[in-house]
Amino acid sequence: MRQQSPLMLGLAMLVFAAGTMLVADSASGEEHSKVEMAAAATVTIHDAIKTASEKVPGTVIEAELDRKHGKLIWEVEVVTAEHKIMEVHIDAETGTFIDIEEEKAKSGRLKRPRS
Repeated sequence: MRQQSPLMLGLAMLVFAAGTMLVADSASGEEHSKVEMAAAATVTIHDAIKTASEKVPGTVIEAELDRKHGKLIWEVEVVTAEHKIMEVHIDAETGTFIDIEEEKAKSGRLKRPRS
């Protein structure tokens, strides 16, 4: 069995450490972005959910801040009585209703109608 030189071992440790730092920095940047978006939103999550519930009756299952087309919006997902997931978009700076989209199946499979 060949012995590894201290230089090669040190180089391997350096590459491993750099990779670990890049992953940690990426996660930190994502969290930092969420904090900035939350600070910029003048409409609270509670108010966004209230507005979405007035537009689409059902059970709210998720609310998330996002930036689309340069605009900060709340995306509120609501399950309707027809078992559809509707995504209601609310302007996070003004509280204005933007639009409603039906959430497509994330699995990529087609939904089968219930019999």
